[in-house]
Amino acid sequence: MTTPGASGQTARPIKGPSPLIAIEDEPGPKLVVDLPLPEPLSHGLVFIQYRAENICIVSVFGGGALQVSPCVGCVHVTVDDLPWHFIDKSGETLTIVGLAAGRHKVLLE
Repeated sequence: MTTPGASGQTARPIKGPSPLIAIEDEPGPKLVVDLPLPEPLSHGLVFIQYRAENICIVSVFGGGALQVSPCVGCVHVTVDDLPWHFIDKSGETLTIVGLAAGRHKVLLE
């Protein structure tokens, strides 16, 4: 075990803020989404990598989720502007299969 700061490195930049202490003036959540991976896409598989900033992607729902600090939530996924969406709460690469050949629109929020 090393002394905090002895090596000049800390856990916070990697792990984020402690979930045990409320964050004052918490910045809003941000979603960074990559283009679909080209190799799987050429076989009709849509793999989209993303990462979330200032929010922990977890399986939590309801009004209580709005009161948690740091912020928690899930990703809403809409395909081709359809009136329904699905939820990703894994925080991992999004996988979509079974779409007809051709161009599609995928929205992550």
